[in-house]
Amino acid sequence: MTNQSPIPVLINGAAGKMGREVIKAVALADDMNLIGAIDRNPEHQGKDAGELAGIAPLEVPIMSDFEPMLAMTAQEKQLGVMVDFTHPSSVYDSVRSAIAYGVRPVVGTTGIDPAQLQRLAEFADKASTGCLIIPNFSIGMVLLQQAAIQASRYFDHVEIIELHHNQKADAPSGTALQTAQILAELGKTYNPPLVEETEKLAGARGSLAGEGIRIHSIRLPGLIAHQEVMFGAPGELYTLRHDTSDRACYMPGVLLAIRKVLQLKSLVYGLEKIL
Repeated sequence: MTNQSPIPVLINGAAGKMGREVIKAVALADDMNLIGAIDRNPEHQGKDAGELAGIAPLEVPIMSDFEPMLAMTAQEKQLGVMVDFTHPSSVYDSVRSAIAYGVRPVVGTTGIDPAQLQRLAEFADKASTGCLIIPNFSIGMVLLQQAAIQASRYFDHVEIIELHHNQKADAPSGTALQTAQILAELGKTYNPPLVEETEKLAGARGSLAGEGIRIHSIRLPGLIAHQEVMFGAPGELYTLRHDTSDRACYMPGVLLAIRKVLQLKSLVYGLEKIL
């Protein structure tokens, strides 16, 4: 990029736990400028985004008017970016609106289904507008997935367990689905059956993803975000696990995505694609 002006950043879902972390990260980034913060929770309307995030005031109030804020971001001299950490029920419309305004979306909200993802990809391509949809911004998770790809060369049996806080709205997690998709694309079918299974309780064996991979979801207070990929073979287990203890671990990935999305002309799915 030749233009050295700070990147204008609009945060959608700013009052949420991830949104507050993004506020702090963007405020501390020398090459970014927080120009807007959106959240629909009336409890936070009008509050200063910085104070809400636990840092010094930023003179950016929390607003609820989404499209006017998009329009304002689109009018910036430098290409604007919308970071979205909202809810699966609204993220598709939010991302489509951002693309329509020429604002580059960086999306951490999970729950976008494959049909919606395809429509967004087609829309972004027609608009020649960069869009990043990233189920997990953790560098550690990318490394786990790469290790799982290597392990799949030697193991034919694998299951995924994902554990999240009990305020997460979608299950399985987008990260678990992405991990299963990555393994399914390697050209083999996993978990060849040895017996005819019967579930005495529906869902006891988890959700069946592509190529025979099962995903199990756990939701409990006290958790943040955790994933295990368990490979099994006669006489041994190989377990890959990633644990999140602080949402700050996602922020290097978020900041990288904000910078990279300005260089794109289409939709890209997954942090590993921009590392």
